[in-house]
Amino acid sequence: MNITNEKNSDSPELKRTLQSRHLNMIAMGGAIGTGIFLALGDTIHQAGPGGALVAYTCIGIMVYFLMTSLGEMATFMPVAGSFETYASKFIDPALGFALGWNFWYNWAITVAAEMVAGALLMKYWFPDVPSIIWSVLFLVIIVVLNLLSAKAYGESEYWFAGIKVITVIIFLVIGTATIVGILGGESIGLRNFTIDEAPFVGGPKSIFLIFLIAGFSFQGTELVGIAAGESENPGKTIPKAINTIFWRIIIFYLGTIFVVGAIIPYTQAGVDVSPFTMVFEKAGIAAAASLMNAVILTSVLSCGNSGMYASTRMLYAMAKEGRAPSFLGKLNSRGVPINALILTTVIASACFLTGLYAENTVYVWLVAASGLAGFIAWAGIALCHYRFRKAFVAQGRDINKLTYKAKFFPLGPIIALILCIIVIFGQGISYFDADTIDWSGVIASYIGLPIFIGLWSYYKLKHKTTVIKLEDVDLEMEETASQNSVK
Repeated sequence: MNITNEKNSDSPELKRTLQSRHLNMIAMGGAIGTGIFLALGDTIHQAGPGGALVAYTCIGIMVYFLMTSLGEMATFMPVAGSFETYASKFIDPALGFALGWNFWYNWAITVAAEMVAGALLMKYWFPDVPSIIWSVLFLVIIVVLNLLSAKAYGESEYWFAGIKVITVIIFLVIGTATIVGILGGESIGLRNFTIDEAPFVGGPKSIFLIFLIAGFSFQGTELVGIAAGESENPGKTIPKAINTIFWRIIIFYLGTIFVVGAIIPYTQAGVDVSPFTMVFEKAGIAAAASLMNAVILTSVLSCGNSGMYASTRMLYAMAKEGRAPSFLGKLNSRGVPINALILTTVIASACFLTGLYAENTVYVWLVAASGLAGFIAWAGIALCHYRFRKAFVAQGRDINKLTYKAKFFPLGPIIALILCIIVIFGQGISYFDADTIDWSGVIASYIGLPIFIGLWSYYKLKHKTTVIKLEDVDLEMEETASQNSVK
């Protein structure tokens, strides 16, 4: 049973204004954030440089399969709702409903979390200014950028992400020079890879725990699929973004882990100080801490900016398809889903208020639910692609006519789905002990699952939906996609 919103069928569509360079930076910026600037030190401390390299390589391969899966569907059917629409068309409307709302609250909560983080960063320079002032200011900036147009969002994200990319490139150059002794006064070489328990610390369990952290670091790459609905030429820009961005991200992450692991002993790495700051200081660069604080602040604003964009587009798409109130499908004169933006801002602000004190249990649960929601979305992408390709063949279509074809099908989406499921159910492994179980930690780790299952069950029971047969899967947007393909 596929329910659509007929009232919105004649309403104006999102304007296709995002260019290739915007998509490239949206995908790049979505994956390069505090995970690389802050959390990387802790991952090396826990698993050693070798363990961190193994974990990030594995998760990178999974993300590659997910990106190519999303790319194949997004070039064929470029829509703002992306995998929410795909799940509804290719699998079951109930799954699409659950994935859509799951993705929306994921990024709405992320916006709130980034506002809290931004305020904490500003205390480095202005310790006496109340945090709420900075949080409100950052939220206003993000709302204004998203209110202007999709192009304004894309342009701001281009520059936000550009700062992060340039910082990582400079870091890799300076780090390499420090390793060989050009900077810092001595040749460090690779001796830190073999001190104490290095390169692998804590064995397979530590690598698995870092595998979970690595997954959070790469979340945001799927935003290129959401942006497809407003891309000028999806058939050309999406494949280019996917083929180039993935390898750049992998090189950046693995290169950064290698440099940090070589220069900073794993026993000294942690989350108190950015590993970038430690390396820059080792190279003799003055004001390294202030510089990295500014870069991390840029990263926080970038993530909040992307979160606002992604969540509003998802609400808009669900409203167009009857899985959200119809008023959320309204566009302003600049093609921005204005009501969806307002609602997301209100919810993000409410979540932010619970985070004024980081110890607040509700806030901790919100952030935990948001993190898990990202992996659920990834699992949905893998499942959607598997069903899409099977339905494509079952209906007698020629896969060679696809504008972009994912490699390694069906192995790719199957591996990605299995790894996502492992990550989802492995979230709380550190809270289970032979003697005691930290139930508070367990609840925080898995609270996203009952929320998702509740959304799915609600829609399933209300509308009595069933899994769509492969022969009945709706693939009728092919003409729209082909019109935007490379000619």
